[in-house]
Amino acid sequence: MGTSIALFGAGGKMGFRLSKNLLASDYGVRHVEPSPAGRQRLKDELGVECVDVDGALDGAEVVILAVPDTLIGKLAHEIAPKLKAGTMVVTLDAAAPFAGHLPKRPDLVYFVAHPCHPPIFNDETEPEARRDYFGGAFAKQSVVSALMQGPAEAFELGEDIAKTIYAPILRSYRLTVDQMALLEPGLSETVCATLLDVMREAMDEVIAKGVPPAAARDFLLGHMTILSAVIFKEIPGQFSDACNKAITFGKPRLMRDDWKQVFDREEIAESIRRIT
Repeated sequence: MGTSIALFGAGGKMGFRLSKNLLASDYGVRHVEPSPAGRQRLKDELGVECVDVDGALDGAEVVILAVPDTLIGKLAHEIAPKLKAGTMVVTLDAAAPFAGHLPKRPDLVYFVAHPCHPPIFNDETEPEARRDYFGGAFAKQSVVSALMQGPAEAFELGEDIAKTIYAPILRSYRLTVDQMALLEPGLSETVCATLLDVMREAMDEVIAKGVPPAAARDFLLGHMTILSAVIFKEIPGQFSDACNKAITFGKPRLMRDDWKQVFDREEIAESIRRIT
């Protein structure tokens, strides 16, 4: 049996995915799940029996906190006194570490790993992989990781764990915690999720003005594909003069001049404060 891992939140939305992938690895995993429903699901679907906190932490070399951002700080401080020096604590998001919610324990290793999710443009051919939009099951996805504190050689173990829990992996990137915070919530949520939500509202608006719903959906999603392929240089090509004029007019109509300030460190910090 390989490195021992205590997995907290093992039966939750994200923890269950991790539990399933870790079962296929050489890691020795102790599963902790407070929810009766979560424990039952682990038992029924994966044949996993959960253990109590002390049993999970006894001799654990790695602790993975697969719990909501709002609970990371509380849980980390509760278990910190039970962790021996050199233990690696893994979080699945940069928010709590960025906000300073982890205990001041310089003798612990802090590692952050987050999935990129399967890309829109991919070479998946199997039906299950083509429908795996989240990743961690059938479709390949990339992963970003950061060694927040600890010896340089600890990154290798953290990255291997990241590749295991988010498999199958396309590419693996090493970043800093600050860079990960720029990606999420900055790039992926504040910008991407917001603009996609606006696009959905726009689709609903043209439907309200009489366009058949199915036609509006097919038209928007189809144009998202080709426009994205050109904008992100997936294919060679350029927009028509009419499209370029629409962008020139539309961008100031839709976006504030100072919108890129969402990536200022103070803005990122405030966004994370709201999240955590």
